[in-house]
Amino acid sequence: MKLKIVAAVVAAVAAQAASAQDNVLNVYNWSDYIAEDTLEKFTAATGITVNYDVYDSNEVLEAKMLAGNSGYDVVVPTSSFMQRQIAAGVYQPLNRDLLPNLANMDPALMASAATYDPGNEHSVIYMWGTTGIGYNTGKVEEILGADAPTNSWALVFDPANAEKLAECGITMLDAPVEMLPAAMNYLGLDPQSTDPADFEKGAELLMQIRPYIRYFHSSQYINDLANGEVCVSIGWSGDIFIAQARAAEAENGIDIAYVIPDEGALQWFDMLTIPVDAPNPAAAHAFINFIMDAQITADITNYVWYANANAASLPLVDEEITSDPGIFPTPAAKERLWNSVPYDSRLDRTITRLWTTILTGQ
Repeated sequence: MKLKIVAAVVAAVAAQAASAQDNVLNVYNWSDYIAEDTLEKFTAATGITVNYDVYDSNEVLEAKMLAGNSGYDVVVPTSSFMQRQIAAGVYQPLNRDLLPNLANMDPALMASAATYDPGNEHSVIYMWGTTGIGYNTGKVEEILGADAPTNSWALVFDPANAEKLAECGITMLDAPVEMLPAAMNYLGLDPQSTDPADFEKGAELLMQIRPYIRYFHSSQYINDLANGEVCVSIGWSGDIFIAQARAAEAENGIDIAYVIPDEGALQWFDMLTIPVDAPNPAAAHAFINFIMDAQITADITNYVWYANANAASLPLVDEEITSDPGIFPTPAAKERLWNSVPYDSRLDRTITRLWTTILTGQ
């Protein structure tokens, strides 16, 4: 009899634990990358509680994903990293029957993202953007003059300019697969090259300006640009616009601008995915479908200032955002954008070696 009672108690506890798990969603996303009330609204709509953690580099996310058993239900890799993670079996296919809001997505942008995930089998676009230059308009003009090459990578990659701007602070993303191709692009090389020799040349250029770079970081520059601690940052489009908004809110007299350099820039997609070992894939699908609601997506874009791929949301996005060519590039600018390409393990090792040298300056 006692054994039956014990068994019943264990079964009841297990059922409660399963039920509790069904009502918990673990999300791992980029920092400063969601509206303030999105998670609250999701919980109100579904009854599912969200545990929300953040990171600021694809390398950090990739290490967790390749190690397995991360405990996360939804993660948001950038398209190029996601592509090789899919090949490693990291993500599970999406159940489209649970994602009716896919009908809201822009077919052309989803087709572009399918370059990294054929048929969009494992992923949905969260946001997309470009990697360009954010700068303090007053400081740059004060140091380089009214004819400063603010529409060119030369603003940073020309050592003569970098040396002068060092006094007010230059930062770069800690993102080798973005910074090295940008340097290659400035040198007239193909930013989609997989030739190690081209990466060596890009690294040589970065080493020339290395003494003038204050730091390499993928989130700190937002506040530092906004408060005048630095004056030029190679960064992600939406982050620069967040810095611009924070400076305006502070009424500190700092004007921040963002440009897609005339030579071209990286276009990337951040993708909603479900790890193959996600504890709660049903809640993960519910969350992804919720994010694809037109109003929810619009609210996120209005808060984070990143372009989205949700066609139904665009009438709900602030015109100040949809009309800004730094966020939604012009057709001419789009022609100069490039996408990342996957690298083999040999090139990965070369990039890691070069980047370590650049970071240490040795």
